[in-house]
Amino acid sequence: MAAADELWTAVDDYLAGTLVGSDPDLEAALRASEAAGLPAIQVTPLQGKLLGFLATLVGARRILEVGTLGGYSTIWLARALAPGGRLLSLEIEQKHADVARANLERAGLSDRVEVRLGRALDLLPQLAAEGPFDLAFIDADKPSNPDYFQWALKLSRPGGVIVVDNVVREGAVADAGSRDAAVQGVRRVLELMASEPRVTSTAIQTVGAKGYDGFSVSLVTS
Repeated sequence: MAAADELWTAVDDYLAGTLVGSDPDLEAALRASEAAGLPAIQVTPLQGKLLGFLATLVGARRILEVGTLGGYSTIWLARALAPGGRLLSLEIEQKHADVARANLERAGLSDRVEVRLGRALDLLPQLAAEGPFDLAFIDADKPSNPDYFQWALKLSRPGGVIVVDNVVREGAVADAGSRDAAVQGVRRVLELMASEPRVTSTAIQTVGAKGYDGFSVSLVTS
């Protein structure tokens, strides 16, 4: 598997170098996150650019992010906002929020992004007046994914998109008997998507610099 990981990373590096290129603000955000000791679990450059595409495609003026980390994905999403748009990112860890705010300020995005500190399940019920949201990106603790998804759906407009990251778990998602709380959370949210008549959903497996994983995309239909 090590050889496969090396190949995936090499291909990721090539594709990112060719299609994304160098970006001083994003690279500075990664360095600042590493220096602060944040886990290196942010999306890849290719995934970040895809998030930006999705935001652009839906003409996003309001974006909700659950899980800020160092603000790397936040930068990608905020850059794709329609003129006058706003992004609200929820983060439970003070250190993560501080690093993200500094990264967003360096990138010149503080005027359109708010990083709100607190437990997402406490903050989400307070957001009705701040929506509806055009795009929601969920990348936080996986056992709570079903709750995050239900709130994102309540806060989204028809035609909006909800993206949930890390839904493959190196293939463990296929194991119905897994006792891993993260795997169980992912399976529950996927089952919720399948049974929810207000969305149509798909999921994509990925390999790359972050190993073997994937993400889901749900279109809010009503």
